[in-house]
Amino acid sequence: MQLSVVIPVHNEAENIGTLLQEIHESLDYHCAFEIVVVDDGSTDETPSLLNQLSHKFSSLRVVRHRSSCGQSTALMTGIDAAVAPIIATLDGDGQNDPANIPAMLSALQDAKPEDSLRMVAGFRKTRKDSWWRLFCSRVANGVRSRILGDQTPDTGCGIKVFYREAFLRMPRFNHMHRFMPALIIRSGGRVLSMPVNHRPRVHGRSHYGTLQRLMCGLIDLAGVAWLIRRNRLPIIERMDVAHDERPVVDSIRFDGATPVLRPIRRAVA
Repeated sequence: MQLSVVIPVHNEAENIGTLLQEIHESLDYHCAFEIVVVDDGSTDETPSLLNQLSHKFSSLRVVRHRSSCGQSTALMTGIDAAVAPIIATLDGDGQNDPANIPAMLSALQDAKPEDSLRMVAGFRKTRKDSWWRLFCSRVANGVRSRILGDQTPDTGCGIKVFYREAFLRMPRFNHMHRFMPALIIRSGGRVLSMPVNHRPRVHGRSHYGTLQRLMCGLIDLAGVAWLIRRNRLPIIERMDVAHDERPVVDSIRFDGATPVLRPIRRAVA
């Protein structure tokens, strides 16, 4: 298994079937993959539809939250349950184009080890949203980039490809999905932004209001800024050959959370 595609969904019955078909059309001849859909307490036909789709798509694995916990928590659940070393995330509303995943995956895998590339983030140059949402997003991205210095023009884009180990060592909190590039950089990794296709929402509606995004964003931004300023990355100048612990250090940095998370996987409702 090379790639796990993780999709958090909440009341997306009208979109999820088409999205799964598009993922298969984009990846079937590119790599070995699985699809992990996390149903975040949907109250529409999403649960029953996913049961039907699991018979159609052998690559599909479904995890369901008993009640809605939010997009970030759904992503955490899906990535914990994933088995591949590389994760691709997509929003469940169908606005992200799965056809962009192969190029993003290749960019991540082709990078040299010394480049420390840990994530390829989508950049929606031409967004298919309302003018008000576009305005709010540009302001938010500008403020966030100035404060955090993550040099990521579109951190809110749902399509991202990254190493699972890099995610597992991130601090976890609600709404963390909006700050993943900054958290990657905080741990010493690098993020590459790649232009991606963005499509209008055909069915359903957004689960976030403008005021809700603003209030949560300001509080979380202050917290992430504090985390970054309190962080220190050591430069190892000497490591005795007889006790070379560099592989252990690398494991702690990029895979240290795995043993802790195993009980959590079994406890998911």
